Amino acid sequence: MVEQTDRLGSGRIGKLLFEFSMPAIIGMLVNAIYNIVDRIYVGQGVNPLGIAGITIVMPAMLALQAASMLIGVGANSLFSIRLGEGRRDQVEKIMGHAFALLFLVPGVVIAFLFIFMDDVIRLLGASEAVFPFAKTYLRIILYGGFFSAMGPGINHFIRSDGHPRTSMLTQIIGALLNIILDPIFIFGFGWGIAGAAWATIISQFVSFVWVIYYFNSKYTALRFRLTEMRLGLKLTVDIIAIGFAPFAMQLAMSLVNILLNQRLSAYGGDAAVAAMGIVYSILIVIFMPLQGLNQGAQPIMGYNFGAKKFSRVRKTYKWAVVSGTIFASAGFIIAELFPAFFIGIFSKDTGELLNLGVRCLRISVLLFPAIGFQIITANYFQAVGKPGQGTLLSLSRQILFYIPLLFLFPAFWGINGVFFAMPIADMLSTLLSALVMSVELKRLNDLVRRERP
Repeated sequence: MVEQTDRLGSGRIGKLLFEFSMPAIIGMLVNAIYNIVDRIYVGQGVNPLGIAGITIVMPAMLALQAASMLIGVGANSLFSIRLGEGRRDQVEKIMGHAFALLFLVPGVVIAFLFIFMDDVIRLLGASEAVFPFAKTYLRIILYGGFFSAMGPGINHFIRSDGHPRTSMLTQIIGALLNIILDPIFIFGFGWGIAGAAWATIISQFVSFVWVIYYFNSKYTALRFRLTEMRLGLKLTVDIIAIGFAPFAMQLAMSLVNILLNQRLSAYGGDAAVAAMGIVYSILIVIFMPLQGLNQGAQPIMGYNFGAKKFSRVRKTYKWAVVSGTIFASAGFIIAELFPAFFIGIFSKDTGELLNLGVRCLRISVLLFPAIGFQIITANYFQAVGKPGQGTLLSLSRQILFYIPLLFLFPAFWGINGVFFAMPIADMLSTLLSALVMSVELKRLNDLVRRERP
């Protein structure tokens, strides 16, 4: 483990970022594909109401993901910083706390959703036609809720342990299994939308088993030990504080999706909800390389910040921003050139659903060339243990700008106002990120100047 992690402070930045990010990007893209596969098979094998049902319950699923990110990302950032500081006696204690918290925090979310399932689904904006599809899907997903939270949360440690390719395999194994099981359950067994949900949770369980196997193998000296799972107040608070930014962002996305579904239903009906569900699936593919870059850059920045090698922190950030901008710009160009092709993958509908989907996709990606900078910048503050700025920037796009615009724009422009709220929020959050980062770069440049040769 020492050799694998120490190279974060000495290896070439470009090579390290590529080595750590590419497996994460591949894994995230495959992971996105297996989320998309559900909607493709449901759209082709059930009907558009099935897609609407999955879209409606997405905020509930995002809330569960938020609980996982609160602990997994927070503990992993602290893990990397402690390695950089040379405090290796702390890493298994951090891992033990993370395991215990990944059981407790998502458990509260799962219990709440089970108890108030019908009320939650109606609150999320389900019509009477969509309700049975949404309830069937969510109920089954919650059966595997612990595995969907713990697998990704623990997988972060594999990457920071110096094994990004093994971390990638965690995502690929689950994705490929889901892609195989979907047609078998949906078409072969005739389970419809329930088949899509069962394929997902079985895949998540297998991924969970894989990460547990890694930490009981010869490939790492790290272990999850019962003695380290007794929660201490200070370490628990530190983990939650650092993980609060991505947690808040995911929770904000959940709240935004509730409001968005309500706005879509009010101004465009179930067809608009289904269209946005399809567009979100496409946007996920564009976002995943950015998230992969974040996952690759995070341990490099965290380790070097802990080791007080600030010039390497700055260089990693700049490399990540340039790479993120390239990925986001490529996604923008492809989405603008071939929108009908991508919408058509999800549904045979050539009328209202296709027209709404094409219009929504083209509008949604208008400011994507700038969004890479915003996402990488928010992650920088999380990676170096500054949750305040990270939380502000993570929430700015969803809470500060997107929600007010979703109330304001549709009142004047109807369904087009719902669609245009996204790129305007992207623009405003990017401007805010530039302002905050300009202050941070002045401080970081000063630390670089004072850095020992």
